[in-house]
Amino acid sequence: MSMAGSQTAADVLAADGPQSRDLFEKFEPLIQERDRLLGTGVRDPFAIVMDEVKSPTEAVIQGKDTILLGTYNYMGMTFDPDVIQAGVDALKEFGSGTTGSRVLNGTYVGHKDVEAALCEFYGMGHAMVFSTGYQANLGIVSTLAGKGDYVILDADSHASIYDGCFLGNADIVRFRHNNVEDLEKRLGRLPPEAGKLVVLEGVYSMLGDIAPLDKMVTVAKKFGAMVLVDEAHSMGFFGEHGRGVAEAQGVLDQVDFVIGTFSKSVGTVGGFCVSNHPKTEFLRLVCRPYTFTASLPPSVVATAATSIRKLMHAGNKRAHLWENSKRLHKGLRDLGFRLATEEPESAILAVLLDDQEQAVRMWQALLEEGLYVNMARPPATPAGIYLLRCSLCAEHSAEQVEQILGMFESAGKATGAIG
Repeated sequence: MSMAGSQTAADVLAADGPQSRDLFEKFEPLIQERDRLLGTGVRDPFAIVMDEVKSPTEAVIQGKDTILLGTYNYMGMTFDPDVIQAGVDALKEFGSGTTGSRVLNGTYVGHKDVEAALCEFYGMGHAMVFSTGYQANLGIVSTLAGKGDYVILDADSHASIYDGCFLGNADIVRFRHNNVEDLEKRLGRLPPEAGKLVVLEGVYSMLGDIAPLDKMVTVAKKFGAMVLVDEAHSMGFFGEHGRGVAEAQGVLDQVDFVIGTFSKSVGTVGGFCVSNHPKTEFLRLVCRPYTFTASLPPSVVATAATSIRKLMHAGNKRAHLWENSKRLHKGLRDLGFRLATEEPESAILAVLLDDQEQAVRMWQALLEEGLYVNMARPPATPAGIYLLRCSLCAEHSAEQVEQILGMFESAGKATGAIG
């Protein structure tokens, strides 16, 4: 039988009928840009594999000992012996996972314990734990603000905040980054009777700058809005007790909801919301990203609870982290690098480069020196901004900070980023 004779009717229809648009077509410009970049011989900045992790500040990447300056391990809790032991004990006692949602079979004693630890840490009455920090923002924002409500947010807000708006179908009102006057102007244009949620971040993850929460919370309350603050990048080392920028600026008691994550200062994975609002517990039944996903494994919540309780007494770690931030910021500026903030505002220091090519070449030169940082570009960064994001850790020694500065000097001169 000939090949033509073996075709089915479906084959003929597929060949002659209308062809659907390739769903990958919309990504073609980005694919071509990536191919051009990798064609120059540089490594892919977004495909690094850790062969071995020796400590919160050291790893092996492609066989080379490397200082880590591109993690969110701000307080260095990932290798804390008490944290590790808590996880090992829970793994042995409760197994590897819950295989269920929190509202069904997925709540173990460890989940209640980590929520109790969060209440202790923040001095609040209610805590909900999610499987990731992304889900915490997605769930709380989308549940609180639905169709007909308004979410007023900083234009530079995290993707999870924007996605929470989309899931809840709320109207989005953006104000200029960290601009109190623009926030007030936009709140003033909204219907007085409408439901309003103002969403802010303590520390913005790309540029490492902090929000003027004291002024913004006052403005929000003036217009009767609820306030949610994402303290993902500030928990652990801002404020007297490490509760974040809202505590440091004296407005934590005026914030309705605090969102955070376990994947940064706490040193594991998961997300949470804490609040004093009396109806918070009801959110467990109506928050889709909480209700319709499996709960965290027992070993994870055990490590988180232990870490959180230790962070309550981590004053010395906080002080050392700030010393590291100040030293690295000054050293980089003295070398001639442009930084996103005039002064060190957080554990994140963003080194600004001229364009993507220079940023990638500088990133690779640092990696070859034995230093890993994050290369970031739009849309993760504001339009037109290419940078290397340095995330300091409380476990970085003073000697490591000096090593890092030497590596930046060598890589900067080799790539022309500095003279």
